[in-house]
Amino acid sequence: MLSSIASKKASPAAANATAASFAALMAKLDYLSAADIESVRQAYRFADQAHLGQIRNSGEPYITHPIAVAQQCAEWKLDAQALMAALLHDAMEDCGITKPDLIERFGAPVAELVDGLTKLEKLEFNTREENQAESFRKMLLAMARDVRVILIKLADRTHNMRTLGNAPRAKWNRISSETIDIYAPIAHRLGLNSTYRELQDLSFQHLHPWRYATLAKALVRARGRRRDVIKRVQSEVESAFANANIPVHIYGREKTLYSIYCKMDEKHLSFAQVTDLYGFRIIVQDLASCYAALGVLHQLYKPLPGKFKDYIAIPKVNGYQSLHTTLVGPFGTNIEFQMRTDAMHVVAEAGVAAHWLYKASDPDSDASQRLGTKWLQSLLDIQQETRDAAEFWDHVKIDLFPEAVYVFTPKGQILAMPRSATIVDFAYAIHSDVGHHAVAAKVNGEQVPLRSELHNGDVIEIITAPVSTPNPGWLGFVRTGKARSKIRHHLKTMALTESQELGEKMLAQALRAEGIDRQSLSEDDEIHHAKWEKILRFTGNRSRAELLTDIGLGKRIASIIAKRVVAVLGETGEKPDALLMSRERYTPRESVSQGGLVLDGSEGASVKFAPCCCPIPGDSIIGYLGRGEGLFVHTDDCAVAKRLQQRDSERFIAVDWADEPVRTFETNLLVTVSNGKGVLARVAAALASAEVDITHVDMGNEPAHDAMDLRFVVAVRDRIHLASALRSVRRTPSVLRVQRVKATA
Repeated sequence: MLSSIASKKASPAAANATAASFAALMAKLDYLSAADIESVRQAYRFADQAHLGQIRNSGEPYITHPIAVAQQCAEWKLDAQALMAALLHDAMEDCGITKPDLIERFGAPVAELVDGLTKLEKLEFNTREENQAESFRKMLLAMARDVRVILIKLADRTHNMRTLGNAPRAKWNRISSETIDIYAPIAHRLGLNSTYRELQDLSFQHLHPWRYATLAKALVRARGRRRDVIKRVQSEVESAFANANIPVHIYGREKTLYSIYCKMDEKHLSFAQVTDLYGFRIIVQDLASCYAALGVLHQLYKPLPGKFKDYIAIPKVNGYQSLHTTLVGPFGTNIEFQMRTDAMHVVAEAGVAAHWLYKASDPDSDASQRLGTKWLQSLLDIQQETRDAAEFWDHVKIDLFPEAVYVFTPKGQILAMPRSATIVDFAYAIHSDVGHHAVAAKVNGEQVPLRSELHNGDVIEIITAPVSTPNPGWLGFVRTGKARSKIRHHLKTMALTESQELGEKMLAQALRAEGIDRQSLSEDDEIHHAKWEKILRFTGNRSRAELLTDIGLGKRIASIIAKRVVAVLGETGEKPDALLMSRERYTPRESVSQGGLVLDGSEGASVKFAPCCCPIPGDSIIGYLGRGEGLFVHTDDCAVAKRLQQRDSERFIAVDWADEPVRTFETNLLVTVSNGKGVLARVAAALASAEVDITHVDMGNEPAHDAMDLRFVVAVRDRIHLASALRSVRRTPSVLRVQRVKATA
């Protein structure tokens, strides 16, 4: 509720105004049954009683606002439940009415609609932004489950914007900005174009009153100057269609003040330079007549090149269908024409609300049932991966693009994507699994990078591999909320799974160091289940999986948990195995406090190889458990690791390389060369001959001298492979010196 309210006794004039408003609403309900009309009447009586004594800033009884909202919903021919919710939409927020009260009185569906509309005033939030984000998340999710929520909300916002002039001037900027940034794009995304245009103009009027007034005066003057042109065009068009024997309805259309302002601002035009202020809508009887009408117009006036758009063959993402063409009329005036059928016109103006308009006239029709449903479903998909309200709202805002590009699958299916969307966005639009496993793509038969932007008419083929997983770098260029949320969710899930597996290994090693065989602590039987319950009470974790994840992330120390396990087992008389303890606990490294761990490079994101020393197989290594960051592996002579040991020795564990690591590892090389033509190519060729991958080259920013340093990041299998590469580089002409670079004590 945007307008403040106060308690005051209603005057007879106010009571008459309320009765007149409700009578106007009842006059619009002829599409409902008698029983439904009575239900709406009961909801009105309940709301009138609940808001008794409340007055809007305009001085009118507060109940006139819910009535006005219900009137807008009735124009969309929404059902009785939606009209009842519209009348009751502020009862929970302003009048202390509870959801159970509404369920008991009007049923669960109406109560759910009202609850979805109710802002979260009673919850405590750190910031206004957090409150707003959580409110929008609740509303949007309710809307995804039942689109009537957003239709009522848009009707509510429209009436509040119409009466915003009665609110304190200090509120205008905030409310108008929220409307133009959030509610107007949602209206556009759902195809409610008339509501979209009105919300934009009302917001513009209150955000920039002087600019709005100036443009309004200029438009009135232009309307007078061009009246003769418009009349002549309408007359000529009517004659052309009469001669072609095509029945049509012709309506004039004027650009909204906000769209004129945006065009002037974006293209740096004066008002006089905006030539397409006026347009016409041509409503025809059937689909074929749309194209026939286009032919008639193109014979009458010359079309502007590049200004024809066929939204019938390829509808907009919100279901909008029309043919658009811009023609050069009398005196060189540019005029836009839109051709559509009656059914297309209903959808163009009412969008997703057209479903109820169709339903009122033809109960069996589902012509617009699918309008907006894909986007609404995507809200639920995003919610499944995103629990943070602000992050959810960021994803949703990405999807509120009014413009789109249209691309094709190899089988000819058309997909509408936001402008600037990439190949990865397209892959996730097809299916989550396609996005997760994408490795390459072809656009119009040619291989392109996954970050390539989509363009109208592209035919896109995604190439997948079962072993491929999302790359964190994708988050830097994807444009759709669905792709972003799916990638983040997968990365989080993958990191937790890998951390759990690492924690399992670390706990097993620590238990062996305490003389406990991991198999003796299975969760399969009730006895050991009870032991795990005691261990979890000690650690404060909700489950064994959460405990293992915390160990893998470094939030818990495996050796401390292992000692607690020994104490729990001791309560039932189980003793450590002395032979196992003596074999496992004592290692050559006295500074290490926990049992060893074997690494082969397959551990994933839970194990990180420190960039300060870049360890490779064959190096003597040690592991440091970062607090919540997983395991960092350093060489044992790394200066950074030595400083950490002095401060945090209990967080170090013994680690060692597996006999056969499963991948290559990066390290740094410094190559000093005599400067000359082709020297970089010769060094790179020497590394390639040693089967070494170069992942990065840095030549520095200093001017070239007789001798210069080249810094390489290379991927090698182990120290032996590295030594072979160093020998190959040393034999290269112009190389003065080559060495591996790593931190030392």
